[in-house]
Amino acid sequence: MNTKEMIDSNRRRLAKLKWGVAGCGKFTELNFLPAFSQLKKSRLISVYSSDLNRARNLATRFHGMHAHNNFDEFLKGDFDALYIGSRNADHSEQVIRAAEAGKNIFCEKPLALNYSDAKKMVEACEKNNVFLAINYVYRFHPLVTKAKELIQKDLLGKIVSISADFFVDVPPSDNFRYDSNEGGALRDLGTHTIDLLRYLGGNISEIQGYLTNLIYQTEVEDTAYAIVKFKEGHFGRFGVSFNAKKSFNRLEVVGHKGAVSIEGLIGKKNNSAKLIIDLDGEARKAFRKRSKRMIFILREIQKSFQRKIPPTVSGYDGLVNIELMERLLKK
Repeated sequence: MNTKEMIDSNRRRLAKLKWGVAGCGKFTELNFLPAFSQLKKSRLISVYSSDLNRARNLATRFHGMHAHNNFDEFLKGDFDALYIGSRNADHSEQVIRAAEAGKNIFCEKPLALNYSDAKKMVEACEKNNVFLAINYVYRFHPLVTKAKELIQKDLLGKIVSISADFFVDVPPSDNFRYDSNEGGALRDLGTHTIDLLRYLGGNISEIQGYLTNLIYQTEVEDTAYAIVKFKEGHFGRFGVSFNAKKSFNRLEVVGHKGAVSIEGLIGKKNNSAKLIIDLDGEARKAFRKRSKRMIFILREIQKSFQRKIPPTVSGYDGLVNIELMERLLKK
C-alpha cells in the first residue's frame, strides 16, 4: 500500500464525530446548526435546553436523537464533542462539567464573564485531557487568511498599525446583550476585534480605551473604543458599538511596505467582503469573496477533535482575550 492509499484508508476508518449541543438560542438555531448540518463527518446526537420543548424542536429539525432539559443526564449521552451556545453566564459551569465528563468542547465567545472563571475552565480541560476551542469565527474567512499570509511572508514589511471596527444597531428591547451579567458591546463585539488584532498582530502588551453609552442609556456600555500596543512595538485600534445603523466595518493592516484592508467582513453573514491589497511598487488589487466562515471553523474543529490534535483557536486564546477586556474595564 502506497502513502496515498494509507492516508485514504485512515480517513475512511475515522468514524463520524458524535456531537451534543447545549443552548438553543437564535445563534444555535440560525447559524451553528445549519452550518453543522453540512458537515459530512459529524452527526448530532443530543440537544440540551432548559426548555425541553425547545430542545425537542431543534433535535427533530436537525436530526438529533435525544433531547434533554437536565444537564447531568445530557452529559451521560453517547457523544464525543459538545458545542456550548448557552448564555454567557452559563459557560463556566457547563464547560467544567463537560470537561469532567470527558467531552471535547467548542464554546461560544466570550469564554466566560471574568478571568478567574475562564482560568478554571482552561485548567479543567487540561486536567481532564480534553480540548477546548472558542468560536472566533472571523479568523476563518479566506480574506483574513490571505491577510495573515501577506504578513507572514513579510510582503507588508514591518507592521505599523492594525485596526478593526464592528458597528451594528442593536436596540435594547429585551435583548440579552444589555443584561449586565451577559453583555455589553465590549464582551459581545470587542471579543472578536481583540481576537483579530491578536491573530494578525501578535501578543498585546498594553491596552487603553473608553466604554460609554452614546445612544442607548442602559446598564451596560453600548460603545467601546481602545488603542493597543503589541509586544513587537506596533499599534492597534478597535471600535465596537451597538448603535450604528450604517457602518463600513473595516479591518485594516498598514505596514512599512504595503497595506491591506477588508471591508464588510465583520457583522456581514452572507454579503461578500472586499479585500484591497496595496503593495509598494505594485498596482493596487481588489478581490471580493463570499464565505461561509462558520463551516470553515467547524471543519477545523472537527479535524482537531477527530485526530486528537490541539485546535488552532483554543481556550488559551479565550483566556487572554478576557484578561485584556478586564484590563480595559478596570481603566
